Amino acid sequence: MKFGVFYEHQIPRPWEDGDELRLFQEALAQVELADQLGFDYVWEVEHHFLEEYSHSSAPEVFLAACSQRTKQIRLGHGIVLHPPAYNHPVRIAERLATLDLVSNGRVDWGTGESASRVEIEAFNIDPTQKHEMWLESVRETAKMMVQSPYSGCEGKYFSIPSRNIVPKPVQKPHPPIWVACSSRETIQCAARLGIGALTFAFVDPDEAKSWVDEYYEIFQKECIPIGQAVNPNVAMVTGFSCHEKEEIAIDRSLEGYRFFMYALNHFYFNGSHIPGKTNIWQAYKAADQPIVEGRGGIGSPSQIRDHLFKFEQAGVDQVIFIQQAGKNLHRHICESLELFANTVLPEFKERDKMQAKHKTDKLACAIERANGLVKPMSVDVEVPTIDAYPVSKKKLEGDPNPTDQESSWAEAIEGGKKT
Repeated sequence: MKFGVFYEHQIPRPWEDGDELRLFQEALAQVELADQLGFDYVWEVEHHFLEEYSHSSAPEVFLAACSQRTKQIRLGHGIVLHPPAYNHPVRIAERLATLDLVSNGRVDWGTGESASRVEIEAFNIDPTQKHEMWLESVRETAKMMVQSPYSGCEGKYFSIPSRNIVPKPVQKPHPPIWVACSSRETIQCAARLGIGALTFAFVDPDEAKSWVDEYYEIFQKECIPIGQAVNPNVAMVTGFSCHEKEEIAIDRSLEGYRFFMYALNHFYFNGSHIPGKTNIWQAYKAADQPIVEGRGGIGSPSQIRDHLFKFEQAGVDQVIFIQQAGKNLHRHICESLELFANTVLPEFKERDKMQAKHKTDKLACAIERANGLVKPMSVDVEVPTIDAYPVSKKKLEGDPNPTDQESSWAEAIEGGKKT
């Protein structure tokens, strides 16, 4: 089983000048430390307008900074929002490939639809169509990173003529694809499409086994890949804080973990929000009952070892730690990562070597079958010639009736010359 660290960039009110600067610089230092300690992944979200809960609106910038501070840790988009109003598929392909190049091939491509009203309405997205938007965008973005030139798309939600999208990623055919999953149905969808399941449903280890078993059963029997290669994996998130004394771990991090869940609930389920005004931290402190009673992997090394062992036995491929939450302190986060790496991580890493081989052998036939269903991408696409000045030939030929588009080009270019 592998391990990742997860970032929303939470910053509860009240805010002082320099707080966001400190938050981002501390997060970079934590990722650098996690890399040195042997953690496998860092996952960074994309959200917009979710103040206090998530100030991570440009994950590609943060992950690029991480790439230059680290050596081996994989850089996971957890996730890129795929409805085209958020991110045009071409821009997604370009950014993923560029990040893959500057990181020497360490990118994981997490995908998602978006779910909060605050975000969806601001970008004028029809919530009844966002799943279809996601499907179209992911399928075509994968093609863009393979074809030279890309054959183009006349889709329902975006269209583009044939162009050669550059650069191309280091990883071939493209970085591993994942999808954010908050329900069992989404995990089933991930299995059918041959992509990794990033589960944010906060299931307990006992429930995890049935989810994992179902995912791999569907993958082996029903997978038709949406991308150009499959990525059969299940990752699950858990709260995390490690200290030799259980009560200190709880005192340092449980409040932050519960704020994480409270703020999530505020934006996605039953909150009322006034942008720039609502104080979520204040409301959380005034709440009578925490949204979540459990604490996940918050405790002593032996308690965390037992908690994680259950996930391992359930067949989970990766556990992702939520630690930067609420008002949790940077020094406590670093101490926790170091203690875990020194006392718990080595034994899981040792077992992971054997389990990874067992998994590869077990899924070999299913992976071969699924990859065999991927339609080969032609690299010999017939494309039209594009004149830099589309009316120049018409003028030379004395055409008195240019099209509206040609007239618009002529006016724009003549105006540009005057400027």
